[in-house]
Amino acid sequence: MKYLGLCLLVLLLVPEFAEAQCSMCRAVLESEAGQSAAKGINDGILYLMIFPYLLIGGVGYFIYRSRKKKKKTS
Repeated sequence: MKYLGLCLLVLLLVPEFAEAQCSMCRAVLESEAGQSAAKGINDGILYLMIFPYLLIGGVGYFIYRSRKKKKKTS
């Protein structure tokens, strides 16, 4: 139980660090004349965010499938 509280605290604090980084990146990208770099950065972020969702979805599917198999055999 003690580790669960610690994990929740860390997860709640992590977005604060990420916001500071995003502000710095936004300032640099907005100051440039062309917006090609900003578009590239946004596309890269979207590309990188696909993989965690795919992993979580895959793990969820395998858990669902294993529980369904257990219910069938019982």
